[in-house]
Amino acid sequence: MPASSPYTSPEQQADLERLSGRLRARRKALGVTAVACAEAAGVSRVTLHRIEAGSPSVTIGAYINVAAALGLHLVVPILDAEGAGSPTITVGEYPGLRMLAWQTDAGVTITETEALNLYERGWRHLDQEALTDHEKAFIQHLADTYSNGRLLV
Repeated sequence: MPASSPYTSPEQQADLERLSGRLRARRKALGVTAVACAEAAGVSRVTLHRIEAGSPSVTIGAYINVAAALGLHLVVPILDAEGAGSPTITVGEYPGLRMLAWQTDAGVTITETEALNLYERGWRHLDQEALTDHEKAFIQHLADTYSNGRLLV
């Protein structure tokens, strides 16, 4: 049974569909059957079908294997477009963030997107009752600015 699909935004789904369309078009342009392509990529025919349908539950490794079998290389030029221009903050300004980033010095600056990532990954470890109003407002700002108003926790 295939893995359940993770939530993908409409933009992310469009990216997957664009990628899957290019892979399918390349396979057909080369005259390679689905069975032959799947065998060359080391995936099942069903997995290849799911890749060509743009399924987000297929591993990135399977997508890469199919691309390689078709003589293509997947290139990701920018992993975090928002992070490139994201404002920076000092970790020590926020006690909860400081606890989550325990391995860094309090004076270290990180981008807001990095802070959001730390909050989301460590949310279950935070004592949310102990957060200051300033930090709660900052977390809401991060959610509003980078996550459509919600933390992915």
